[in-house]
Amino acid sequence: MIFVTVGTHEQSFNRLIKKVDQLIESGVISEPVIMQTGFSTYEPKHAEWHKLLPYSQILDNVKNARIVITHGGPASFLLPLQFGKIPIVVPRRLQYNEHVNDHQAEFAKAVAQRMKNIIIVEDIAELRDTIQNYDSLVLSMQDNELQSNNARFNKEFESIVKSMFTEENK
Repeated sequence: MIFVTVGTHEQSFNRLIKKVDQLIESGVISEPVIMQTGFSTYEPKHAEWHKLLPYSQILDNVKNARIVITHGGPASFLLPLQFGKIPIVVPRRLQYNEHVNDHQAEFAKAVAQRMKNIIIVEDIAELRDTIQNYDSLVLSMQDNELQSNNARFNKEFESIVKSMFTEENK
């Protein structure tokens, strides 16, 4: 299942909702899709959709999704990371009247460069290839031995503790 969420910002994000609906219609996406469309005015024809969802349902959808596609709001793309999922992030853009400025694109780029744990789609035309190649993109990110900060911290902490006990036994 693919879960698409555009958050609760009062401007529409028709560009993303339409594109996903087109990818379902054309057969590029063949698995079930659930969309949270927010204040978008486009109504998907090929997917289950809801304007807004209770937070508990968003959590369930994120947990159950194979792919989470989200706008560039930090809360929306950090949530899948908490469940060990690499989200596809399509930032809202000022030029399409989707937000008041391009802070989503700027923030998402900074996170992607620093943490290397999100997949950014800046050009909506690239969404098709990103979805089709999602598993290999995620695998290539994992091949680079990317780990969460918690996993990295635990490994380094374990090493420090072991070295302390080894030194005491000498």
